[in-house]
Amino acid sequence: MQASRARLFKEYKEVQREKVADPDIQLACDDTNIFKWTALIKGPSETPFEGGVFQLVFSVPEQYPLQPPQVRFLTKIFHPNVHFKTGEICLDILKNAWSPAWTLQSVCRAIIALMAHPEPDSPLNCDSGNLLRSGDNRGYQSMARMYTRLAASPKKGNFGNEQAVILLMNLANPGDDGYRCSGLDLEVGI
Repeated sequence: MQASRARLFKEYKEVQREKVADPDIQLACDDTNIFKWTALIKGPSETPFEGGVFQLVFSVPEQYPLQPPQVRFLTKIFHPNVHFKTGEICLDILKNAWSPAWTLQSVCRAIIALMAHPEPDSPLNCDSGNLLRSGDNRGYQSMARMYTRLAASPKKGNFGNEQAVILLMNLANPGDDGYRCSGLDLEVGI
């Protein structure tokens, strides 16, 4: 467990350095548990998810990085490789193709790539997968765009993703010494 904490602290520091370098991903650890993370990812351009902001939740096992994190969408998304009700993601790197070389940031990148390039032959959302497999790309795009607008588009006047981005960015800001994770002392266990 000590090795996994050290690895997560290292990733946290790296995320803080790369905030500006990767504006499509905002990662933050929970203020009381380094094994719980949240991410906001922007929908990839030229997809039905463009303009949307999607929230992911990470549950990192104590055996990390030898075992993959559990990741799921909190934001509803119409995608063949995402279970519509639970947000579970069907992605090989989160299952049998995991490598300790992957980081939470690179997992977010892989999820964004999956959003742009769905795999309809391995669906968790059969309705979405069936549309793509039957060649009804227009139907799939229309449904995915509709759910993006309903669930992932910033809403003015409501506590939506716009406010969630601000909240997440505030949680992710390091303390004065640059080594605090929203109340977690990053020097502990290193």
